[in-house]
Amino acid sequence: MVALGFLVLASVGSLALFTQHFHRTRDGVGLATEGIRLPGQLEVALLGHYRRSVEPPAESPAAQAALIAASEDRLMALLDVINHTSLSLEERDLINEVRRQVYAYLVAQRDARSTPSWETLTRARQALDTAQSSISFLVYFNVKEARDTEAQAVRWSHSAIVGCITLSSLLLLGLGGMLLWMRGAVLRPLIGVSQAMRSFGGGNKGTRAPEQGPAELREMARTFNEMASTLVQRQDEQLTFLAGVAHDLRNPLSALRLSTAFVNPERSEVPPERLQRTLTLVQRQVAALDRMVGDLLDATRIEAGRLELHLEECDARELARSVVELFEASLQGHELRLSLPDTAVNLRCDGTRLEQVLNNLVSNALKYSPTGTCVDVTVSCQQGEALLTVTDRGIGLSVDVQRRLFSPFMRATNARNCAPGAGLGLSVARRIVEAHGGRIEVESQPGQGATFRVRLPLSRPEAPNVSWPSGSVVH
Repeated sequence: MVALGFLVLASVGSLALFTQHFHRTRDGVGLATEGIRLPGQLEVALLGHYRRSVEPPAESPAAQAALIAASEDRLMALLDVINHTSLSLEERDLINEVRRQVYAYLVAQRDARSTPSWETLTRARQALDTAQSSISFLVYFNVKEARDTEAQAVRWSHSAIVGCITLSSLLLLGLGGMLLWMRGAVLRPLIGVSQAMRSFGGGNKGTRAPEQGPAELREMARTFNEMASTLVQRQDEQLTFLAGVAHDLRNPLSALRLSTAFVNPERSEVPPERLQRTLTLVQRQVAALDRMVGDLLDATRIEAGRLELHLEECDARELARSVVELFEASLQGHELRLSLPDTAVNLRCDGTRLEQVLNNLVSNALKYSPTGTCVDVTVSCQQGEALLTVTDRGIGLSVDVQRRLFSPFMRATNARNCAPGAGLGLSVARRIVEAHGGRIEVESQPGQGATFRVRLPLSRPEAPNVSWPSGSVVH
């Protein structure tokens, strides 16, 4: 009885100890959650302040200044609240760094509003990026703290379960042994799967179920983990898709908005030459929007497996000549050269789709090549394949970019600085070429231009046809 009493007292004391620890863990998780939520609100408020500061005001200057001041007060209030959520000296240092970066951004933004120039606006944008990076690191730190706290709670939970089972097994030897076996073989894996499902449903997308226990439970956990990974991947792809579309459609829309504002009827008479330049700009931006939307539609059809090809006999030389003639009419400071073989290069293909591929390659070559340089379009036969080559003397591509170049929304940093685009053209081109049984390759070095090669199977080894002049070149 004395031993039983000691066991009961030990059980009660352990329960009290674990309860107290779990209360502390709950409070720590609560503060960590606030440490994630509040920096998120601070980042949103910071972006709102920047947008209000740089966008043309819809209100009077006084009202605009009042709104900006209110936004700054909101930032200061959030910084004060965040300061009370720190759990450690390291987190307090991170919060102080965030405060310093936000202050630096506000100072840079005030300079940009008082003396607007390219330099002050650039400094304000850089200060915003630095402040956002500090906030993101603070969020990462709090997420790590929350996960560490959660892991510690799980360890304590496991210790509590082990302790309770041990005490119960001492009190009830037979029943305790059976419960211990059930816990190790069935209960723990089932609890792990259940907790993983609950955590994943609560928003923790990194949760995975432990693949333990009998074969049925391991298969259940494996199925859940595969489903969770697929869902997370699809969510990331959707976010990437939306972010890419929003970013790349914004530039032409902004240009159109500025152009329409310029030709406002309430303004004084616009010079004809200026109006002509504006109309040209509008036409160019509308064409860019049409190209982006077309790429999006093609990408959607491809992903849905609905890309239709209308196959017919075509001469690759005529396809290349048609594309070059299309761009010749609008060349501005570039030279476009076309080289064709003497004999026909016959393909069994969808001519419209292959022209789309060549249009994309030639358009990119012209966009990313300096004025006064030459772009070569060559058609030839090589090892039983038709070879369509587009070579430019433009900005070039690094090896890392070349590996990811044909992925949707993939654009190199230097390419984004040169011209807008949705980043879908090369991805669509690759899928069209692959649908014809061919492949597309790229060879490039930074600063030394790029060469794109489209390889397609010939419809037959040889076919007599009308000869073209050898080595013909079009300027």
